[in-house]
Amino acid sequence: MAQKGNLLSVRQDIRVVDATIRDGGLCNDFRFSDNFVRDLYKANLKAGVDYMEFGYKASKEIFDEDDFGKWKFCNDDDIRAIIGEGSPKMKVAVMADVGRTDFETDIIPKNESPIDLVRIATYINTIPAAVEMIEYCAKQGYETTINIMAVSKARTEDIKTALEILGQTPVSCFYIVDSYGSLYPEEARRLAEMYGEIADRYGKLTGIHAHNNQQLAFANTIDAMAFGASYLDATVNGMGRGAGNCALELLLGFLKNPKYKVNPIIKFVQENMNKLREEGVKWGYDIPYMLTGQYNTHPRPAIQFVSDNREDYYKFANDLYDIINS
Repeated sequence: MAQKGNLLSVRQDIRVVDATIRDGGLCNDFRFSDNFVRDLYKANLKAGVDYMEFGYKASKEIFDEDDFGKWKFCNDDDIRAIIGEGSPKMKVAVMADVGRTDFETDIIPKNESPIDLVRIATYINTIPAAVEMIEYCAKQGYETTINIMAVSKARTEDIKTALEILGQTPVSCFYIVDSYGSLYPEEARRLAEMYGEIADRYGKLTGIHAHNNQQLAFANTIDAMAFGASYLDATVNGMGRGAGNCALELLLGFLKNPKYKVNPIIKFVQENMNKLREEGVKWGYDIPYMLTGQYNTHPRPAIQFVSDNREDYYKFANDLYDIINS
């Protein structure tokens, strides 16, 4: 596929998705105050963001509600309490993990819910279950995306097979998900082209969700966009699991469509994000995350390292090397 647009282009297919509460919620067990979420919602509206992802539709049979804040479960009434009544310009999204969502009971018909988009997260080996969820949510009236996680670990032929299967479903968008923050821009571009070729055949769009282990989340996002990705995930101040994500303020400052405005997000950072850091919530680039990104492995040991306030990076590097190569 050829490059789509240039640095001065305004592409009408672009959709900015703010995933701060969902991915950022992995940093503080989704314990955001209502005021924080409401202020973010208002900031996103002013900034022209297209979708705000409020969190997960997690199974209450699997996860204890006492162990998490409300945005782990995204009850419809909790969302309504934030957005109010009426028909705002920005749409509401939630994520539903394959195998961790009681979708047949917790995802009700769209005409009874404030949710617009259900983002279905799957691994390459659970595609049949993902198809079942896509078809169910579509019948309920929702927009859907499919987010294939840990794509850097998947074989190219398996990805192509999965996309061909997914192309025959009602899903709107195929997402490239760099779960481990291991991709480089050249790889993000290659995946965007591969996803795009199959998406075009089935009338679908493509998207990208990047992690910042190697400080490449923004670069990978705009490179994938240049080669066709339409749905672009970002989080305020890059807040997200481990090293975090593409920063929303960077992305909005880059896009040339005048509907997008960065100043409301900058104001939100000033008034809200610094308080989270002061309260001890941690996210962002650090040496352990760089190492797991370079090794293309789950950041779990790096998250534990940071949580324990360790500073023995050299020992961690050697221990991780032994684990990866054992």
